[in-house]
Amino acid sequence: MKRTLATILAAGLGLALAATAAAAHPHVWVVAKSSVVYGTDGSVVGVRHSWAFDDMYSAFATQGLDQKTKGEFTREELESLAKENVEALKDFDFFTFAKLDGKKAVFTDPKDYYLEYNSKDTVLTLNFMLPLKSPVKANALSFEVFDPSYFVDFQFAEKDPLALDGAPAGCEVNLGKPQELTKEMVKRLAEIPPDGQIPENSFGAAFANKILVKCP
Repeated sequence: MKRTLATILAAGLGLALAATAAAAHPHVWVVAKSSVVYGTDGSVVGVRHSWAFDDMYSAFATQGLDQKTKGEFTREELESLAKENVEALKDFDFFTFAKLDGKKAVFTDPKDYYLEYNSKDTVLTLNFMLPLKSPVKANALSFEVFDPSYFVDFQFAEKDPLALDGAPAGCEVNLGKPQELTKEMVKRLAEIPPDGQIPENSFGAAFANKILVKCP
């Protein structure tokens, strides 16, 4: 049985609800950190993500996996789950939407992926590099990480949310915080049945962290 984030999304709600007993969107919470990766010539090569899932989803995803030590999972024991996760994310544009100098960036298959399990917090963290199809030199890179259906809530970490890896001198980062949920939005979300979908499939964009990197 696959318990990847993407397969749960593809199934609508499915077994995730059995695990979370949630009644309203979102159903999965992710704390994200990202790095924009540059090549030696100053081109943007891709984005490296680190996504820490909430403890309920982490428990659901690891349920039934083989483990040598109770309460612990090694990278090797999580290897197949990591592979399923990153391969399935392709159907959801990796939840990463970027533009380089105003033109849509195209990403290719993730690489250098692995899952880590923090036994203290009982949290799974998915790490992967998302390469651009073609490295591009650009003065401005904007990107957002979000689930359009708002099934998954992505929030950037309070500490060190975004890094520049190998960026040319003088590059600056601006991280725009997502808007707060209004009472009306909360009411609309609460009215959606557990097996229902948000009518507007761009709802999640309203709560995306908007990141802008400018270079000389």
